[in-house]
Amino acid sequence: MDTMKTIGIIGGMSPESTELYYKIINKTINQRLGSHHNAQIILISVNFEIIKQLQINCNWQEAGVILADAAYRLQQAGADFILLATNTMHKVAAQIESAVTIPFIHLADATASCIKKQNIKKIGLLGTYFTMSDDFYKERLIKQNISVIVPDEITQTIIHNIIFDELCLGKIEESSRKIYLDCIDKLVRDGAEAIILGCTEITLLIDQSHTQVRLFDTTAIHALCAVDLALA
Repeated sequence: MDTMKTIGIIGGMSPESTELYYKIINKTINQRLGSHHNAQIILISVNFEIIKQLQINCNWQEAGVILADAAYRLQQAGADFILLATNTMHKVAAQIESAVTIPFIHLADATASCIKKQNIKKIGLLGTYFTMSDDFYKERLIKQNISVIVPDEITQTIIHNIIFDELCLGKIEESSRKIYLDCIDKLVRDGAEAIILGCTEITLLIDQSHTQVRLFDTTAIHALCAVDLALA
């Protein structure tokens, strides 16, 4: 009798990072169980263009309705718990949670748990403009006694544009990598002990091989959290 839980994923924001979730989860399940084991996943991939336009228009309510509906359909299809495979849209986490009775695994909480294990008290946060400028993400970390610093507003815009204009489309530019690494160095000079890659696409551009600064890859953290729950 298979006791592995079924993972529900709301993806498509962007397809590039959703693919990473799928690969990480399945590869790790196989490493732990061996043979030809892989994860039991139900994936609903939304149209990112629709979500992006709602973000631009600050119509978070309507975006939340779309993602809450996706969560409900995952529950109806048999998912045991749900991941939202994007950092930014955790802004509407409350709408998603209210639509289902199965657990919703909040990405920021999973990340905070990893940070606390490293006894880090001050963290730098990179992500979309919405994630860096709003409180919906930072407040989950602050509640865990982790202080958060972000780049200045001009740099936030540059970081955001690279995510949407390049990374979400699978474009990797060396010049953009340098911008991110320079930003990381500045955050460290400002007191950050480590950096959260707080957008699921950033790991396409930079990883631990590019810097000695401790990085917290939220895509991997969230995906591995799902594996632990699926096998619990």
